[in-house]
Amino acid sequence: MAYFKDIQEGLSTALQGMGIVMKHLLKPKVTRQYPNPEDRYPMPERARNRLYVNMDDCIGCDQCARACPVNCITIDTAKVIPGENIGTTSNGKKKSLWVTRFDIDIAKCCYCGLCTYPCPTECIRMTDVYEFSEFDRVNLIYNYATMGADEAVLHSANAKKDEERLAIERAKQAEEKAKAAASAPAPAAPTATAPPAAPSAGGVKPPPFMAKPGGIKPPPFKAS
Repeated sequence: MAYFKDIQEGLSTALQGMGIVMKHLLKPKVTRQYPNPEDRYPMPERARNRLYVNMDDCIGCDQCARACPVNCITIDTAKVIPGENIGTTSNGKKKSLWVTRFDIDIAKCCYCGLCTYPCPTECIRMTDVYEFSEFDRVNLIYNYATMGADEAVLHSANAKKDEERLAIERAKQAEEKAKAAASAPAPAAPTATAPPAAPSAGGVKPPPFMAKPGGIKPPPFKAS
């Protein structure tokens, strides 16, 4: 019975499929004129396509690059020179690093979205842009850094000089502290206290007996 039941189910599914084919076969053909914006399908709200980075909110923490499983994000930073203010992010976080390079090789990207979750300022996100084909793979490397290459090199050189100057100042301060410690007078040695006197050979004498010799006398006898 199971054999004939399988045959019946196979014939019924085949007839259902052919019915759908015949229904679409009799309909008039429709050709969509791509890339007409009116004929494009709307993308879902949480679609994962091309990445976008808002550099005004980027703090150069490198967490997105470390979370990327295919290493398609490359970030280079330079320290801020003391006294230099480079602004804050949209959520009020103060920036302490110049982002001299922020490259994304979208040809390597697997659109997993793992880089967007650890970002503390939410400056990197997935967009619904899916039309970015190129004839040359080099054009698929997007440069988001707002600082130019020459400016980045100059700033890195200034930051390096400032770090060397601070290192020299710290070394001088450490040397001065060592000299001051060496020239300070040594603390006086503690004086030795004399040991307690040893007891005499006869030992400790017992206290004198308060009663008279002969002991305590009994009271006189009284006759009744």
